[in-house]
Amino acid sequence: MIPETKLNSQYGLFIDGAWRPSADGKTFDSFCPATGDKLASCAEATSQDVDAAVDAAWKAFATWKKTTVKERATLLNKIADIIDAHTDELALIETLDNGKPIRETKNIDVPLSAAHFRYFAGCILAEEGTATMLDNTTMSIILREPIGVVGQIVPWNFPFLMAAWKLAPVLAAGCCTVFKPSNHTSLSVLELARLIADVLPKGVFNVVTGRGSRSGQYILEHPGFSKLAFTGSTEVGRSVGLAAAKRLIPSTLELGGKSANIFFPDCQWDLAMDGLQLGILFNQGQVCCAGSRVFVHEDIYDKFVAEAVERFNRVKVGLPWDAKTQMGAQIYESHLKAILLCIEQAKGEGATVLCGGERVTEGELGKGCFMRPTLLGNVTNKMRVAQDEIFGPVAVIIKFKTEEEVIKMANDSVFGLGGAVWTRDVNRAIRVSRAVETGRMWVNCYNSIPAGAPFGGYKESGIGRETHKIMLEHYTQQKNIMINLGENPTGFYP
Repeated sequence: MIPETKLNSQYGLFIDGAWRPSADGKTFDSFCPATGDKLASCAEATSQDVDAAVDAAWKAFATWKKTTVKERATLLNKIADIIDAHTDELALIETLDNGKPIRETKNIDVPLSAAHFRYFAGCILAEEGTATMLDNTTMSIILREPIGVVGQIVPWNFPFLMAAWKLAPVLAAGCCTVFKPSNHTSLSVLELARLIADVLPKGVFNVVTGRGSRSGQYILEHPGFSKLAFTGSTEVGRSVGLAAAKRLIPSTLELGGKSANIFFPDCQWDLAMDGLQLGILFNQGQVCCAGSRVFVHEDIYDKFVAEAVERFNRVKVGLPWDAKTQMGAQIYESHLKAILLCIEQAKGEGATVLCGGERVTEGELGKGCFMRPTLLGNVTNKMRVAQDEIFGPVAVIIKFKTEEEVIKMANDSVFGLGGAVWTRDVNRAIRVSRAVETGRMWVNCYNSIPAGAPFGGYKESGIGRETHKIMLEHYTQQKNIMINLGENPTGFYP
């Protein structure tokens, strides 16, 4: 039996500050991946609904863009306060809807979301334009103005936190948004809309729900957006980028990864073991920057593998609302089957299962999408399992000899989102961090994602950065005002 929540049994679309059914009345159901229980029904947005949301956003933009940074900062801080006041409620909803452990949603997803709203409130209060004298009579003023109405789409792995990553900067910049969460995990975002419905002016924040192939596609095809922002797979990201390019509008794309987690012989052992697990077991490995390629120096390889297997076998897989659970459920059945298929393909290529490699079928967990933490050995960097994003609690362990060799292997990937290096040699840490072609490198830590540090990818891992004030530039456009302070005509004409 799942815990009781304040969830509604049915949710409409949140458009122009009000809840409404979809134009054709269609709905879809949201299920708990840990038990299969139905959580709620949600409206399936039509093209008419997207039209209505875009119209409402543009209507609101006419006045929202004129608000002062002080006014917007006050509202952002108020949203953060509301999130903090409802932490337990929002964390449980996220856990039920996504399957991740309550210890993660309560201590990471929800608190960091509030922190992002506060961070961007502070950023806009500190932002300044520039006024420069280009010569004795010419002044150049540079201002930033909101870009307009933005279409924002987030995935199912961090529904609430990704919402904060998108919403905080877009609101701070003075833009309005039509926001679409994943159809698998819409509930926490809908609850956020309910909680802040009276905080923002009508039409500034609109939520349309539905399948990506339907409701999401309507957003991509709609001519009324000034920008698209997407977090999700590289495959879908290409479609988003192409849709934006066709309309000559910018896009921000935070996409997939196959990150290298690199361990040198001088690593602090317990810290390294913790980083190995945090890199691939956090959110059941359903993390775009997961440390799924584990490179271990030959001098510590045998010891590393032996202890890693022992620690992975001790991880408590359980019902996600249990405070003792360390790893919860995968998002849905077909995704779990896809992960297991990847393991079978790896075995066909010569890889061996060191631990895990199977779903949990015993007891109450047998009803849900649970999998055992998995390590694969006898893997080469050229194998599919070392190149394709699996998006599950599956890491491959690859031996290396030299710093140069591991850097080459780390860079042998179409992705470049995250990565880490574990060493007590600060010079080596900096050398490797600079040499690996990726948007973020952690040193002696993993999956630290605070506000104020830019997050985004190289290569096929995306375009643009999140979680940093640079996002204010992504949601604004530059206005230059050129002022002539001289009083003499040019003399070009009679």
